[in-house]
Amino acid sequence: MNEEPKSQRYDKADPTNPKDLIGHKKPPLNLVPPALLIHTSMAMADGARKYGAYNWRLKQVRYTVYLAAIERHLAALKDGEDDSSDAHTHHAAHIAACCAIILDAMEGGNLIDDRPAKGPAAAIIKKFTTT
Repeated sequence: MNEEPKSQRYDKADPTNPKDLIGHKKPPLNLVPPALLIHTSMAMADGARKYGAYNWRLKQVRYTVYLAAIERHLAALKDGEDDSSDAHTHHAAHIAACCAIILDAMEGGNLIDDRPAKGPAAAIIKKFTTT
């Protein structure tokens, strides 16, 4: 039998099923691994204990504050530390939580974009990327 694996059938809609035809056009939330949701929820719970749940929806937040936090967690992760020393939650989960807050604040109109003026990083990366 030449049936394709279930993991490769995520984007197939049954043309005879009206629910498939409508659902197929919506964001594929089923593609986000549950591990991301679970780990990120632990980091978000740590943040809720420290700062209050959904605090970024109550006050505007600065882009650079969350980018700096992402950089700190990424540096610790690169240096071999998996879990944060205070929350005992994986640094990747804290990075995901920061990204979630940035995106939620952006979509909700609460993000202050205080990043520096646009620089050449993307162009430099493209320049040095081999094809």
